[in-house]
Amino acid sequence: MNPIELKQRTKSFALRIIKLSRTIPKSDNAGQITARQIIRSGTSVVANYRATCRARSKAEFIAKIGTVEEESDETALWLELLGEAGITAARKLSALLQEANDLTAIMAASRKTASGA
Repeated sequence: MNPIELKQRTKSFALRIIKLSRTIPKSDNAGQITARQIIRSGTSVVANYRATCRARSKAEFIAKIGTVEEESDETALWLELLGEAGITAARKLSALLQEANDLTAIMAASRKTASGA
């Protein structure tokens, strides 16, 4: 997958996270707190990936791609919590959770390749 395709994929992921957050009932305090957290981490994936694409050095690329990896993994955690707490039906989360895990794996592989590990 090239950087342009990955930019679009991470942007699509962030948009799906935003749409999901809008489905969480306003009356559910834990849900709203989790929704804010998932918006922060889910949109951070695309923002930090775009910054990664502008890295000025190999070291900067490795550091930034590591941040994207962490944010996508954190988003997966929030998705798991939404499902396990019964705030959102697990079936509604499965595709997003899979995408979060896939993005985490892609970023981890990119980081390892770039660092020569």
